[in-house]
Amino acid sequence: MGFETIDFEIADGVATLTLNRPAVMNALNRQMRAEITKALSTLPSGVRCVVLTGAGRGFCSGQDLTDGSAAANLEATLRDEYEPMLRAVTQCEVPVIAAVNGVAAGAGANLALAADVVIATQSASFIQAFTRIGLIPDAGGTWIIPRSIGLARAMGMMLFAEPVTADQAQEWGMIWQSVPDTEFQNAVKARAAALAKGPTQAYRAIREALAASSANDLDAQLQLEARLQGQAGRSADFIEGVTAFLQKRPAAFTGR
Repeated sequence: MGFETIDFEIADGVATLTLNRPAVMNALNRQMRAEITKALSTLPSGVRCVVLTGAGRGFCSGQDLTDGSAAANLEATLRDEYEPMLRAVTQCEVPVIAAVNGVAAGAGANLALAADVVIATQSASFIQAFTRIGLIPDAGGTWIIPRSIGLARAMGMMLFAEPVTADQAQEWGMIWQSVPDTEFQNAVKARAAALAKGPTQAYRAIREALAASSANDLDAQLQLEARLQGQAGRSADFIEGVTAFLQKRPAAFTGR
């Protein structure tokens, strides 16, 4: 696709999107935000899982503070550039794994936390660094974080701007898994491969149901479950799953 600030590779149904500005800890500038949005919004057919990670020693240090165009109008930057990027993550057609290979700070932390599954190295950390420069957390952080770790921890994390280790983040429920650094790459590959071979339509429905659950009452959620389950029950993957179960063999899902 001809990207400059990210690397985008596809193999075995897994698209790996690597933030690639290691000299500045993969800080987000306007071009990178646009390229992330484009890559996730125009996935080639055959992609059934996305891995979002960073080049070098960190995942993402957040907003590039040397990008004067963003600082000139923060509200417009958030609405016009960050919101499309975050929606490209949360509304992606396939599951997104954030493979956090080091520090994830500010908007970079919230970009990672917008993914469906977050796997981090034990040496990684998450920091809401906004108050250090007189700002509030953005890029969805004030929505995502209190829903995963509760108001008290979210408030402390944001007011004090102190790093949360990967182990803490796992214990608090902010991420799925903290993995020893030596096992990190293999763990991410294994999880991505499993999702790429799974029932893609069912994954999409799970993500839709969970996204709606915080705003729905029980009756609305039961109705949504019934509708989504009806769709899943008409899929080729459901037929294959039941057939494989009866034949006592692994299912060969096609994502249809």
